[in-house]
Amino acid sequence: MNRPHRGALHERHRIWRGRTRRDLADAYEPYLRREGIPPLQEKALGVQLFREDREEETEFVTISYWPDVDAMASFTGGDPRKIHHLPRDEEFLVELPERVTVMRILVTQLPRD
Repeated sequence: MNRPHRGALHERHRIWRGRTRRDLADAYEPYLRREGIPPLQEKALGVQLFREDREEETEFVTISYWPDVDAMASFTGGDPRKIHHLPRDEEFLVELPERVTVMRILVTQLPRD
């Protein structure tokens, strides 16, 4: 059942997207897990990492969950849409993302037991 999302833990989320060449994806994934995910695990309410392998590129998507925009701004040092590039991102990524997307969750459907 879909229902409005009110007062739950995850009110806002930041979505980061990055693309690698397909031949670099298997090297980038453990690097991203080791360098990019732990800071989010320490500060955000939750984090998810997705990977989609395509013919010539692989896209990685990180979604982190936050109680509000102020918590995101505290994490980024100001602008909640600010990107924190990892030291080797330029080596791996097809292009460096300019910003993350910040969205408010309107509907949540939880899995049924």
